[in-house]
Amino acid sequence: MAGLHRLLLFAALVFFVLGAFAARFPHPSGAWLLSLAATSAMATPPLVAFLRFFGPARSFTALVLLSAFALAVESLGAATGWPYGRFHYGEALGPRLFGLVPYLLPVSYVPLVVGTVAATRHPRSRLSWILRSATLLTLVDGVLDPGASLLGFWEWPEGGPYYGVPVSNYLGWLLSGTLSSTILILLWPRRSPGPPGLLDGALLSLAFWTGVAVSGGLALPTLLGVALLAGLLPCRTGTRDCRRVTFLKKN
Repeated sequence: MAGLHRLLLFAALVFFVLGAFAARFPHPSGAWLLSLAATSAMATPPLVAFLRFFGPARSFTALVLLSAFALAVESLGAATGWPYGRFHYGEALGPRLFGLVPYLLPVSYVPLVVGTVAATRHPRSRLSWILRSATLLTLVDGVLDPGASLLGFWEWPEGGPYYGVPVSNYLGWLLSGTLSSTILILLWPRRSPGPPGLLDGALLSLAFWTGVAVSGGLALPTLLGVALLAGLLPCRTGTRDCRRVTFLKKN
């Protein structure tokens, strides 16, 4: 197990460096192929853990529902501005469904939901579990969204107070995070916290976007990213019970 933990820490460092590099060179040739490769690499470890934990049938159901939800809510947002505010995707994430949302979206979004749900499990209250997962997912987006805007993954034409991102975006993430967490939690095997590998996609994504924030001079996303990594990495390596992390503490 110690070897796996070291491998995860090394992978997190690699993605942090990649994020810092991406902030310095945000528009390389074939950017969407690089995005596909990096996103797939982040998604693979939690997907393997997810398939083993949920089993084939339940995994298929959960992944299809979460992917469909992600594409639907993001398409609605890109077309109407609800629930996130007016935004549109750039070219860096590749071909888009109906010209609105990248096909790649579920590959990046689903591991974040899986990770936050796994990190916030409440053994007695599904409602508390759902709300804590949605809150953590929104905090993760506090690191992700400013960096993604910096790289041109998407744009907010009307701007906003948080590094160009509007407050409506985070209210929308609370709503969509509540719904996506509910989908996964309702399918979650009872009385099981799940393997720590379920957190890997969220951790690697946080490492990447924290690297972007550091290199891009985004002070608050940097501090938030470091705080989230400091809270979640010990949960993944087994040196701390996730339920004892301050912002995930049980009622």
